[in-house]
Amino acid sequence: METILNYLSDLKENNNREWYHEHKAEYKAANADFEAFLQDLIVGIGEFDDQILHNVPKELTFKLVRDTRFSHDKSPYNPSFRAHISSKGKLPIPVGYYIMIKPGGETFLGGGLFADMFKDATAMVRDYITANPEEWEKVISDETFCKYFTVKGNALKNVPRGYDKEHPQAEYLKNKSWYVEYFVEDEQLRDTKAFLDLAVTIFKAMKPFNDYLNKALEGFTMPER
Repeated sequence: METILNYLSDLKENNNREWYHEHKAEYKAANADFEAFLQDLIVGIGEFDDQILHNVPKELTFKLVRDTRFSHDKSPYNPSFRAHISSKGKLPIPVGYYIMIKPGGETFLGGGLFADMFKDATAMVRDYITANPEEWEKVISDETFCKYFTVKGNALKNVPRGYDKEHPQAEYLKNKSWYVEYFVEDEQLRDTKAFLDLAVTIFKAMKPFNDYLNKALEGFTMPER
């Protein structure tokens, strides 16, 4: 992890194309370490979720290049290594296990539905929570889940039209996305084996949450680009 942290910290300080291209060797070394870590992580997660074992690390990662077209921040790179591990790779649906390594206390392990631009997916989850409120309550009130997570997500101010305002899970029907995050300090990353063990523990704790959402999203198809 030291190679990864050093590279990303340097990129953060020198977020320009000249520096990036001059330090391609450092990038390749850091990226290789990240992919090796992902392979170990896949094996660890595979002990409780064998549907992700077929994944190849390099197919799960996201580029450092930022899309700056609609952003006030014109820095060309996102100084972070990111990956999403699910039964269908890095697609946002089905939901899976998300990791972002970003120095400065911004590293986190996440799960659930982050994307709220898919209206069909949002509707499918709302409908499933409406029909299965006890199961939802069981997942989010579980002792292990509560130890690590609280449900987050972009939400409306009111329960949307067509849903019962008095529903026992009305608060969560306001959501357009439903996800969890567990943040990790930089110091916790320096011992790679300890961080790997922590990540596997955290992802195992979020699996029932992911499973619930994936049942809700069964049959969802990604829109054509």
